Amino acid sequence: MNTILTPRRGLSFVLASILFSYADEANAASKAQSATQTSEASATAPDDSQRPALQRRNPRYQLCKSDVLELSFPVTLEFNQTVTVQPDGYVTLLAAGDIHVEGRTVPEVTEAIRSAYAKILREPIITVRLKDFDKPYFVVGGEVGHPGKYDLRGDTTVLQAIAIGGGFTDAAKHSQVWLFRRISNEWVETRKLDLKKMLSAGNLGEDSHLRPGDMLYVPKSALAKIKPFIPVATVGTYVPIH
Repeated sequence: MNTILTPRRGLSFVLASILFSYADEANAASKAQSATQTSEASATAPDDSQRPALQRRNPRYQLCKSDVLELSFPVTLEFNQTVTVQPDGYVTLLAAGDIHVEGRTVPEVTEAIRSAYAKILREPIITVRLKDFDKPYFVVGGEVGHPGKYDLRGDTTVLQAIAIGGGFTDAAKHSQVWLFRRISNEWVETRKLDLKKMLSAGNLGEDSHLRPGDMLYVPKSALAKIKPFIPVATVGTYVPIH
């Protein structure tokens, strides 16, 4: 299993990036043998200046558009309310105006709401409860029977996810299944999984467990290389979400 990292620009450029990667390797092979190793190393490893400063994704849920929050004021009941995250990421608070909450966790939003009401209430006591939210999901695309977006219900492995997506088609490249996993708001980690080898050996110990938001792509033909860094937005080129 190979692990690479990918960014967040137009995923429509990834296939072109792959072609450029092939061309770079061909040019490197034509150089003198003494320079080939250096050229190949630079072709497969990105410059430090281009390497993203990766962070672990916050394990707490981050609010999304259309999420619903229930605000409770034990002391000042007249301010109790239910708010929905608007398309622009804001919520409108009763008597306190608008605040931006998209991408924040519930504790962060609670503090922001408390600060907003501190302007009109003395030491406000507020409880924020996430009433409705984006359900966990995974996406399967490429050469599977039924590509699409599926609810992630319980512990699910890559092979189980592919089975849920209708299984491999006859044209599927079992040895190069790609797993895309977001690791920050800007970057995605990519892993190349050799499911053909794993199934042939009968070793399911490497059958990765999915996380919410994971995307799988089963290619039709060999994708020997993916650029070490690609934009998050680019993942849609491989794994269309229906």
